[in-house]
Amino acid sequence: MINQLSWKVGGQQGEGIESTGEIFAIALNRLGYYLYGYRHFSSRIKGGHTNNKIRVSTTEVRSISDDLDILVAFDQETIDLNYKELHTKGVILADAKFDPKKPEDTEASLYAVPFTEIATQLGTSLMKNMVAIGATSAVLDLDIHVFEVVVREIFGKKGDQVVAKNMDAIKAGFDYMKEKMDANVPTMVLEKADGKHRMFMIGNDAIALGAMAAGCRFMAAYPITPASDIMEYLIKKLPAVGGTVIQTEDEIAAATMTIGASYGGVRALTASSGPGLSLKMEAIGLAGITETPLVIVDTQRGGPSTGLPTKQEQSDLMAMIYGTHGEIPKIVMAPSTVQEAFYDTAEAFNLAEEYQCPVIVLSDLQLSLGKQTVEPLDISKVEIRRGKLVSEELPEIENKGYFKRYEVTEDGVSPRTIPGMKNGIHHVTGVEHAETGKPSESATNRNAQMDKRFRKVENIRFNTPVYKNAPHEDADLLIVGFNSTRGVIEEAMGRLEKDGLKVNHAQIRLIHPFPSDEVLPLVRSAKKVIVVENNATGQLANIMKMNIGHAEKITKFLKYDGNPFLPHEVHSKCKELF
Repeated sequence: MINQLSWKVGGQQGEGIESTGEIFAIALNRLGYYLYGYRHFSSRIKGGHTNNKIRVSTTEVRSISDDLDILVAFDQETIDLNYKELHTKGVILADAKFDPKKPEDTEASLYAVPFTEIATQLGTSLMKNMVAIGATSAVLDLDIHVFEVVVREIFGKKGDQVVAKNMDAIKAGFDYMKEKMDANVPTMVLEKADGKHRMFMIGNDAIALGAMAAGCRFMAAYPITPASDIMEYLIKKLPAVGGTVIQTEDEIAAATMTIGASYGGVRALTASSGPGLSLKMEAIGLAGITETPLVIVDTQRGGPSTGLPTKQEQSDLMAMIYGTHGEIPKIVMAPSTVQEAFYDTAEAFNLAEEYQCPVIVLSDLQLSLGKQTVEPLDISKVEIRRGKLVSEELPEIENKGYFKRYEVTEDGVSPRTIPGMKNGIHHVTGVEHAETGKPSESATNRNAQMDKRFRKVENIRFNTPVYKNAPHEDADLLIVGFNSTRGVIEEAMGRLEKDGLKVNHAQIRLIHPFPSDEVLPLVRSAKKVIVVENNATGQLANIMKMNIGHAEKITKFLKYDGNPFLPHEVHSKCKELF
């Protein structure tokens, strides 16, 4: 028996690859297995190679695996592109329709299974993915009835006959594979899971759910990969709690509408990816100088320009910190798990209102779209803090003057009102202004307002600015990452410890202002430091050098080909340092 399985299905985009992986993964999740999935897909609606790789385990996993046990192929391209991941006892299940050929340099077993033919005989070739699930179940010696509830959930609205037909397709695939399977090839029987019920979701859904839990009731956005799922989730869910989602004509409108809603007292959100964030920059500056709370999600993807819109990259750090013209205070957060994506997004709304500035929740494609097992989320941990939002009646201002919305205070945070509050009238403008909001070009006022704004973020209160797994006071190596690299670093760290190295790990969750006090001791206590990131210039490593020095210790491990890191890559690179 095995405690872990790696399974991949591939074919042309638009022929049911995603649904095949979805049904397979949901059924195993219901049995209590931990899963981690990653989709490779093209930036087009139909056509082009796509695959879905799913890791199944009896223990928690947060990264895709190095190798592959089973490859389900709906075309020859899937075999040609992915077969090298198969280990020597791996299995290829290929549709007999395209007369599959096994490459000479693999020891994996190839079985040509008539997915399309069997499905057609049962009524429609569209059910070939169900036949493939049945064939997979035979290799795993898995009871096909585990899929029945999932199939009913997905196809139940189409009637009992459709449900029955799909289950017939699964059974037919199972029976065919059981009959044809070589007796010398052992089945890959998974150890029994614990049977516990856990969530199975992508990071974008967790971000959207976190926003709702925080009281967000308005979202303005323009569709863009890989952020669109956030808007799609909230379109379905937000109206049920009195909220609204507006698809705007462009990203500029999305940002300014979000600022307007926030100015009116509504917790509001906008989300986009790199190209969209570039368009939002002027509006982000407006939120900064008007001190209007603004929560923005940036799901990073391959750039620049359109770049690699459906591929993994982490190259927006510098843009998110320094992208606006002029200087404004802002907060940039970077959750590293789906759970953190939920809680951090909820906290972003608190920080935006407490510090009255833009807060960017930075994600990446792997975290945003990678579907994985998630322990139950605890909504009781989500608190609502609205900062210095005035809720009581304001005293009348002498001589009918304006309310000091931008009052110079010791902590840099001024009292805030919403439109319509009696005695709360003030001016709002994107030019520099005095305490009442009226435009001012006074040098003295300029210094006072700039200093006030930046005092706000001198002492950010953030529960866990750095996730630390640092068991060693004197480490051989410190591995640093952010966003989705956490899982692959944790796995590599375990292998390095078995090699006899003392390894610490730091995952940066607050990118800006940089948590120097948390990171510097870890860097000082390590002989060597390696920063793992998906970009070409080592942006996080450079940010570390700017804030804490120790450049001579820091090595960059960079990957920017559109693919996420694999555990063996991080392990091998770290070993090279010793």
